[in-house]
This record gives sequence, C-alpha cells and structure tokens, in this order.
Amino acid sequence: MRQDRYQVSPPMLMSIFGGISVLLSFVGLFGIMANTVSQRRNEIGIRVALGATSKTVLALIGRQALVLVGLGMILGLAASLALTQAISRFLWGVTPADPLTFFLVLMAMAAVALLACHLPARRALRIDPIIALRAK
Repeated sequence: MRQDRYQVSPPMLMSIFGGISVLLSFVGLFGIMANTVSQRRNEIGIRVALGATSKTVLALIGRQALVLVGLGMILGLAASLALTQAISRFLWGVTPADPLTFFLVLMAMAAVALLACHLPARRALRIDPIIALRAK
C-alpha cells in the first residue's frame, strides 16, 4: 500500500492556505462594510431624501472602505517585508523581497477588497428613504 498517495506537496499546501486567507479576508471585509451600511441606514436614507445622488452615496461608503483597506494594505506590506527572512525557506522561484510578487499580491488583494466593499455599497443605493426614516 502506497503511503505517499495522500501527501500534499508544499506548493499546493501554500496555495490552499493562500486561497483560504483570501476568502477569509473577503468575508471579513464584506461583513464589516455590510455592518457599517446597516448602522448608517438612517443617515443614508436622509441623504437620499435630501437629494444625494448614487455617486455621492457610493463615495460616502467608498471613503470609509478606502481608509480601512489602505490601512490594512500598509500594515500587511510592512509585516510581510519584516517577515521575509522567516518565510524565505517556503518560497520557490522568487526572492523573499521580490517587488513584482509584492505588487501583484497587493493588486489582487485590492481587487478582492473592491468587490467586498462594492456589494454593501450597492445595497446602500437601494435603501428607500421613507422606510429608512420610519425605522428606528
């Protein structure tokens, strides 16, 4: 009986963990932004009732998301640069501080964050001002 049949290679294992981390970051950021939109429902309803456009509402939600995502990306970049030597033995085909890899990862996480923030912002656009004003 072969025992190596169920072994997972290190690159595949790192890819699985990377995928799980992207999924967790998406779900976490989506939850934070959905909660923010839910808490600001009355404010958004009042703004829409007073004539705010969808562009204005998206900018309101987007600014808050940009601060959150920007801070997370800066802290993540600083932490990953500080830990390059610790993870260098797990890397194949790239140097620990490869600028292209850092750039691509930042852009991929920015795309995930944009999608995670866009969905609650679209929900904010559908808030009916009358219902938002009546709700406590």
